[in-house]
Amino acid sequence: MVVGRTGKKVLAGARGGRRRAKVGSLRVGTAKQDLSHVDAKGRVQMVDVGAKPVTERIAVARAIVRMRPETLRLIRSRRVAKGDALAAARVAGIMAAKRTSELIPLCHPLPVEVVGVDFAPEGDRKLAIEARVKVAGKTGVEMEALTAVTVAALTIYDMCKAVDRAMTITDVSLLEKSGGRSGTYRRRS
Repeated sequence: MVVGRTGKKVLAGARGGRRRAKVGSLRVGTAKQDLSHVDAKGRVQMVDVGAKPVTERIAVARAIVRMRPETLRLIRSRRVAKGDALAAARVAGIMAAKRTSELIPLCHPLPVEVVGVDFAPEGDRKLAIEARVKVAGKTGVEMEALTAVTVAALTIYDMCKAVDRAMTITDVSLLEKSGGRSGTYRRRS
């Protein structure tokens, strides 16, 4: 039993049919899809992916670190006092993707096959970070890609905070995902 879009309990039939039962004023879900991490009583739960097929799943996420031009020059020339900020951030992003289920409470542990973390300056004040994560699994890797770019951005901040405490991390977003029942998603520009 799950809570449906209209705030009514939904009883899944043996053939996938649905019947609805009222749950007071509780409304969980959106107009398009029910929340899968919420049970019939409104409590969070881990989604059962046991019956889902294994498919190739890929997700790409992005983040921006805004900084002073001098800071970006230090990063690009590999002259940050703590060491190579890009190398440290790349390793941190990869490690974070592999350990996402330890950070996000309801995230399934996944056998991540590959994580790529790349950096590109945008103008003289922004560093774009992009992560691509791939797995053959029963659930998607969106959270792993988002975690990778976020931790990579935090690492850039940590490596450079002595010279620029005003840096900001912005625009963390999923750019695309593929695989699984929901198919392909691409963020509109």
